[in-house]
Amino acid sequence: MKKSLIKSDYQNLIFEFRGYKVMLDYNLAALYGVETKRLKEQVRRNISRFPDDFMFELNRQELVNLRSQIATSSWGGSRYIPMAFTEQGVAMLSSVLNSEKAIQVNIEIMRAFADYRALILKNKDLGREIKLLDEKIDHIFKFLLQKIDALRGHQLDDSRTKIGYKRKIQ
Repeated sequence: MKKSLIKSDYQNLIFEFRGYKVMLDYNLAALYGVETKRLKEQVRRNISRFPDDFMFELNRQELVNLRSQIATSSWGGSRYIPMAFTEQGVAMLSSVLNSEKAIQVNIEIMRAFADYRALILKNKDLGREIKLLDEKIDHIFKFLLQKIDALRGHQLDDSRTKIGYKRKIQ
């Protein structure tokens, strides 16, 4: 494991399941420097600290979707269904895994969740701005097309003498 991960590394470990942004038990165990088995053991010993909106186990379909997201083979990886921890669940882990490293890692993870939320909000704002620009462009095109149609509607004055070569047709 790397000594220090950068923020984008933490953000790449955040997935979405059941409408929650979550981190998975094996990624958290690696960050905390403990075995996944020990992390799950501590969570199960303190299960009252982890209601469903803090931690839940993935179902079979979610596990299939996860494998397709991270491109793991169907025969590799853990034999157990992973636990998914929401932001509050990750914060609660710091009380269950009481070590200096757990506290430092939790601080970094909380910052990554905050950055992730900010990124999502920024993308929503950007989407709204693009929609407004699109509407303005549509309005301008409609205006221009109306003007072009109006110009086509005016007949050119044919009473003028045409200049240029004249070809006699027989």
